[in-house]
Amino acid sequence: MQQFDLVIVGGGMTGLALAAGLADTPLQIAIIEAAEQPPAWQPEKMEIRVSALSEASKQLLDKLGAWEEMLKLRVNPYQGMVVWDSEGTAEVAFNAREAGVKDLGYLVENSVTQLGLLEVVKQQANLHWFRGVKPVAMSEPVDGTGQRELTLSGGEKLQAGLMVAADGAHSWLRQQGDFATREWDYNHHALVTSVRTEKSHENAAWQRFHASGPLAFLPLNRDGDDHWCSIVWSTSPEQAAELLALDEKTFNQRLTSAFEGRLGKVLVSEERGVYPLRQRHAVDYVKPGLALMGDAAHTIHPLAGQGVNLGFLDVATLTQVVHQAAQKRQPLGSLSVLKAYQHKRKPDNLAMMALMESFKRLFATRALPVLLLRNLGMKMVNSQPWVKRQLIAQALGVRALAKP
Repeated sequence: MQQFDLVIVGGGMTGLALAAGLADTPLQIAIIEAAEQPPAWQPEKMEIRVSALSEASKQLLDKLGAWEEMLKLRVNPYQGMVVWDSEGTAEVAFNAREAGVKDLGYLVENSVTQLGLLEVVKQQANLHWFRGVKPVAMSEPVDGTGQRELTLSGGEKLQAGLMVAADGAHSWLRQQGDFATREWDYNHHALVTSVRTEKSHENAAWQRFHASGPLAFLPLNRDGDDHWCSIVWSTSPEQAAELLALDEKTFNQRLTSAFEGRLGKVLVSEERGVYPLRQRHAVDYVKPGLALMGDAAHTIHPLAGQGVNLGFLDVATLTQVVHQAAQKRQPLGSLSVLKAYQHKRKPDNLAMMALMESFKRLFATRALPVLLLRNLGMKMVNSQPWVKRQLIAQALGVRALAKP
């Protein structure tokens, strides 16, 4: 039996960020990661899984020391955003300069964020790795402190006061801990790929709302070439399967048409992937000795790219709660400690999830009265700089922005 203060199941972005945030504590931390090796950096190839990091996420990664490492690889700041409705004539354009900020966000390949964090934690003295193994059994809490035992597929046995689920949407730890969830299938799949377009993306994110789902062109730069975009096309499972099966030339033509040729023709498209979309939210984030964060606690529709940012906000709060408990010598796994994390994060996560669901339903309806009101509302938002600044502040994860 190996004794730790905290065990993190999952060595992805959120799990690594939590470990890095606790580097300056006396806590002994273990990370359990199923992958035997970290992702390999391939500068000549774009990863198809990309996240739109907010200013709040950037500040957290910068504080941890990972942002500097990520900049050595590939980070794509963008200063504009254009959103329009395929069923009407209205559009909303956001501009960083108008909002008084440098950037609206940062498009980053998930492997880049993970590698940046790995560089930070590789010399971390209080961190112990268990790679290429999975948890296979977990005990009930030994006492009120939340102490549990975890058995790994390699035969190792770990004991800790707190187990943290950072193992994604299909979290083993969430299921083993018997956490109730509220969830439903969007009946949407997200098709993702990288493409090169005829025109420059102008360092702006572009999104067209179809009745079948949003289509986003997110700006990337490969060796200074600003014609590359990451594509997230949310559509029905049937259409996603059809698009996945097309040859490159036909797919490029379909994609160009679906996007109204806003960036000219799609000239090149790379490997495509399809992922089912499902809304999921844990009724509780904590139990004695257990805490959920990131996708293990909540998943939302990717139409505004807020999923990973909610996860990093979970990390920031849980890090603070664990720090305070360690300083006060409180049991990390006690409910009195862990509920402080849940009380801070659950309302904000639910609010963002409700907002994204409202947007999805608003743009999915084709009823004429709703269509007219939707277009009128977009035109009004586009004409009100103050309203746009507040929407930008929400997306950045910061307080309301003053007039520049």
